[in-house]
Amino acid sequence: RLFLIQLQRLQLIQQQQTGSLRGKDQTEIVNKHNTLRRGVQPTASNMMKMSWNKEAATNAEKWAATCSMKHSPASSRVITSGCGENLYMASFKNSWSNAIQAWYNEVANFRYGVGSINGGVVGHYTQVVWATSKNIGCAMAYCPNSTYKYFYVCHYCPPGNYNLTNPYKSGTSCGDCPSACDNKLCSKCKNIC
Repeated sequence: RLFLIQLQRLQLIQQQQTGSLRGKDQTEIVNKHNTLRRGVQPTASNMMKMSWNKEAATNAEKWAATCSMKHSPASSRVITSGCGENLYMASFKNSWSNAIQAWYNEVANFRYGVGSINGGVVGHYTQVVWATSKNIGCAMAYCPNSTYKYFYVCHYCPPGNYNLTNPYKSGTSCGDCPSACDNKLCSKCKNIC
C-alpha cells in the first residue's frame, strides 16, 4: 500500500512537470483565445470559435516535455491535418492568460491588410486570431536545467500564418459564418452543441 501511495505521488509530480492541463486551465486557454478573437479590430466576419482538442494537447505536451525551447517539427503537430504552434518561455511560472496575452500583444506591430508595420514580430498574434484555426491544445513543462524554467506550447488546428494572407476576413461579426454565430464567433451551432 505504501508503494502505491508513493507511485501516485510520483505520477502527480510528473504530471505537474510535464504539463498535463486540468479542466480549469483548458477553460482559461479556450476562453482567453475566444475573448481576444471576438475583439479584433477591424471586426472579423469569419472568426471561428475555439474549442479544446485532446489530441493537439497530447502533441503539445510531448513537445513541451522535451524542454527544447524551440519549435517542433511540423510532423509532430498533426491530428487530422497539420497544426500551427505558439511557444512561450518564462523564468517563473506564469498564468496561461498572461502567456496568451503576450502573443496577442504583437498586435502593436500589426496593421490589418499590411502585416508587420515596423519589422516587428507578429506571427504569434496572427496565429491567435487566425480565423480558420478552431481547435487548440496546450501544455506547459517545468525545465529545471534550462535558462527559462517554464516552456509553454500551444498547437492550433488547422494552422494559420499563410504568407500574403490576412488572418481573418474583415467585416460585420459573423457575417461570413458557414453556419451559426455565438457571441461574435462562428460556431457549428448556437451556444452549446
